[in-house]
Amino acid sequence: MSDHAPDLIATAGLAPERVATLVGEAVDGADDGELFLEYRQSEGLVFDNGRLKSATFDTAQGFGLRAVAGEAVGYAHSGEISEAALKRASDAVQQAKHGHSGTGYAAPPAGTNLRLYGPENPLGAPSFEEKVKLLERIDAAARARDPRVRQVSVSLAGSWQVVEILRADGYRVRDIRPLVRLNVSVIAGDGDRQESGSYGIGGREGFERFITEEQWGFAVDEALRQALVNLEAVPAPAGTFDVVLGAGWPGILLHEAVGHGLEGDFNRRKSSAFSDLMGEKVASEGVTIVDDGTLSARRGSLTVDDEGTPSHETTLIEDGRLVGYMQDRQNARLMGMVATGNGRRESYAHVPMPRMTNTYMRGGDHDPGEILGSLKDGLYMVSFGGGQVDITSGKFVFSSTEAYRVRDGKIGEPVKGAMLIGNGADALTRIRMVGSDMKLDPGIGTCGKQGQGVPVGVGQPTIRIDGLTVGGTQA
Repeated sequence: MSDHAPDLIATAGLAPERVATLVGEAVDGADDGELFLEYRQSEGLVFDNGRLKSATFDTAQGFGLRAVAGEAVGYAHSGEISEAALKRASDAVQQAKHGHSGTGYAAPPAGTNLRLYGPENPLGAPSFEEKVKLLERIDAAARARDPRVRQVSVSLAGSWQVVEILRADGYRVRDIRPLVRLNVSVIAGDGDRQESGSYGIGGREGFERFITEEQWGFAVDEALRQALVNLEAVPAPAGTFDVVLGAGWPGILLHEAVGHGLEGDFNRRKSSAFSDLMGEKVASEGVTIVDDGTLSARRGSLTVDDEGTPSHETTLIEDGRLVGYMQDRQNARLMGMVATGNGRRESYAHVPMPRMTNTYMRGGDHDPGEILGSLKDGLYMVSFGGGQVDITSGKFVFSSTEAYRVRDGKIGEPVKGAMLIGNGADALTRIRMVGSDMKLDPGIGTCGKQGQGVPVGVGQPTIRIDGLTVGGTQA
């Protein structure tokens, strides 16, 4: 236990022995379960159109109590941490065990001495006044960069979360999770035309690294560069093209189109395009994809997941073959597999489920310049925005926020409105070249699943994918 964070049970005036008894009553006869307690402070400032548009500070705490019986889950939560609330929750979740004869309460997760981030609360420094002045300075710097800048929006957000997981067998673990993010958005105009660009940075650490002029200045430059590139962009072509995806943030396509299909619950229910393909070739040779929650200070990293399982580096696809799924405890047990530290929840009010942490493709042997040079007539996509994916079929649609036409290996004019349309499982088999420049995103990802959002990381090297459908506005 750390002395740098509140003991949530003691702070609520509860006796640990009594809490353990209530948890024991809730999970008696169940296969698994735990008490999840959370304390969270969060802060957000938005400086928009030359003024402080909003400033928020919030403190929340509560618990979620879960009993797992086979495929059934009993879950109750409350923002009040008290014996009365725990007793009501214990009575409620026991209904999930009705008629269930389990094989015995599952063994607890393995312990860990690993700590991926410090215990310090990032919200205390710099002060609120200093943060406002910083946003004013960033706004002024962005406007001074280029006379075509018409609007600037800068946001600074941070949170400090303390979680405790307590099981009836006495297992108890605490994790302290800082998270910060700085984002700059710019709208540039020329005559009647306006285009936008944005860039964000963040991670599980304090604000210190991100509020240096070098860091926020780079974010300003990138946001402005993207806006100016889009200001010159011509309508994207439509048709079938060979495509090169840049390193880093374009891994969001991999995350959505492939990653969700490798989560345990979809595969247990056989609703994933990758169901029953373990050990089979599902991607081109040289394609290796991992989910790694152990990367220091990364946005998706966790010392332990929200069930108390230590984070892992899990290989999902190795040299083109499917070798693993991301698992929480329930789905791992039902599938006869091992939990991988991917049981995550948005807050105490949500049940855990298999979720990604930092999911990326490992680097290959090709020089990025060689990959671009190999493209005779195609598109080079550097950044992506929103998209939609159907997990069962694997079909996806993604919009690019920065892309270029490539002819005879030379980068040409920027294009606007390019949409990638395809199937995730099929796209994996169309990868022809994997670059040596693997890079993680700058710390901005949030993943949604069944109404829950959690911070994640993505990444990849430069890759070439042949024969993708591109939706555009120019035939």
